[in-house]
Amino acid sequence: MKKTMLAAAAVLALATPALAQDTVRIATEGAYAPWNFLNDAGEPAGFEIDLGNAICETAELNCEWVINDWDSIIPNLLAGNYDLIMAGMSITDERLETIDFSDNYFPPDPSKFVAAAGANLDFSDLSGARVGVQGGTIQAGYAEENLGGANTIVTFSTADQAMADLAAGNLDTILADGAYLEPVVTASNGALEFVGEDVMIGGGVGAGVRKEDAELKATVDETLATLKADGTVDALIARWFDGMGPFFAE
Repeated sequence: MKKTMLAAAAVLALATPALAQDTVRIATEGAYAPWNFLNDAGEPAGFEIDLGNAICETAELNCEWVINDWDSIIPNLLAGNYDLIMAGMSITDERLETIDFSDNYFPPDPSKFVAAAGANLDFSDLSGARVGVQGGTIQAGYAEENLGGANTIVTFSTADQAMADLAAGNLDTILADGAYLEPVVTASNGALEFVGEDVMIGGGVGAGVRKEDAELKATVDETLATLKADGTVDALIARWFDGMGPFFAE
């Protein structure tokens, strides 16, 4: 999950806003399928886009999607360039020092290592490996702290760039969200496989919001509670993440 560049994206003409601002601007990366990506028409799509649209419609908000690179997505939120982040962002204590989060809309998901089939990596004493991660993620922090001494940690602007380098043989393994890697491994038809043990990092995925925007956070939390209870969130998870859930409906 990128550089200081904002690209205009789709504007949703929904009902009258319930908050003071005329439009709630939601930032996403647009490069982290199935969470969020750009479809063939160049429009934002994916789980978080569908969920964000459902939140806006249910809460009667006018919403606009903004595409922002991952490595500047929090700074641009703090700068006021948009109001929410929905970009597969895990809730962590470190991030909570600078921003707030909505309640989670995806439960804690194990991070996984993936490698070319037959790589035979020894994770009991991994040494000399090139480990790919997306910069600024919880996986990057974990890899630097736990694997950096004996291995080379290689950071990428997007997860897809890391996958391309793994496919080219320039990396030995990648550490990323399991929910991102599962469809990639399945689509590889045996060329890729999970290796090592899963790692639990973070407290689920939520929408990032400035700490001073308590009213917006409360609106999103209330709306998420409704969408969890009526099965909408679980239905969207099932649509975009094969075999996952249900997690929230009572």
